[in-house]
Amino acid sequence: METTRHFTATTYVVHDGECLLHDHDRLGMLLPPGGHLDRDELPREAAMREIHEETGLDVTLLEPETSIDADFGRELAPAEHTMLYDIDSFDGEVAHQHIDFVYYGEASDRDLAPDDGERVTDCWRWFSPDELRTHDGVTEEVVTLGIEAIERVESRPRNRD
Repeated sequence: METTRHFTATTYVVHDGECLLHDHDRLGMLLPPGGHLDRDELPREAAMREIHEETGLDVTLLEPETSIDADFGRELAPAEHTMLYDIDSFDGEVAHQHIDFVYYGEASDRDLAPDDGERVTDCWRWFSPDELRTHDGVTEEVVTLGIEAIERVESRPRNRD
């Protein structure tokens, strides 16, 4: 059986020491904003589009350092993590996978305004590290990545205008 793979982008959005998650209706778990890359998108572009569509928030993605110069191309800023998820399997064989580019970002505020057709504002909630650790609907992976995102955003240098 051939395995079909799709590229996705996910962003752990942080504001004031808390991470934003929503109740994913189909999967029945709490997840950050994200979704499939469109054919003409790079991963960071898809991450930003998904954040805007799903939350309406103004988010700045953390910008990892890059250092490679190329004559015929450019280095893309890497994701914080790149994950491989088995989505569908039949008779013990994986049929569909997602290659997920995971980003961390900082929201300028908490004013949610999802696009029409997206999960409504009441489906979203901000979680502190302690709440991530103790909430029943949060997987170990989301706890780990959510807390890491909070720590990375909170520890980054700020402009002192």
